[in-house]
Amino acid sequence: MGVSIDYIAIFIQFLVGFGFVALVMAVTHYVGPKRKTADKLQIFECGIDSQGNARLPFSIKYFLTAILFVMFDVEVIFMYPWAVNFKELGNTGFVEMLIFIGTLLIGFAYIIKRGALKWE
Repeated sequence: MGVSIDYIAIFIQFLVGFGFVALVMAVTHYVGPKRKTADKLQIFECGIDSQGNARLPFSIKYFLTAILFVMFDVEVIFMYPWAVNFKELGNTGFVEMLIFIGTLLIGFAYIIKRGALKWE
């Protein structure tokens, strides 16, 4: 029970890809210029001079909203293959998608109940 030749070719492509990335990173690190001046070491953000301390705490609601958006947005990706194969999946696929959406709605109801989306 050996490895198929198709998988060996894919493995070689990964090795060549990762090897190329590692080689380019090493060459640019050793060959590139290393002139550190005061202007280059100054903090720069979008063309605007920095103001104040960047380490000030701010509301966790920003992070929570972003994570919830990503979580529910990624779930939509699972609906595309279902929509494309809707006819082939038939009633079984439809019921499974209803269960999937129902699970998402339970999670969404829990988030709303906990007040995760309320801004004071």
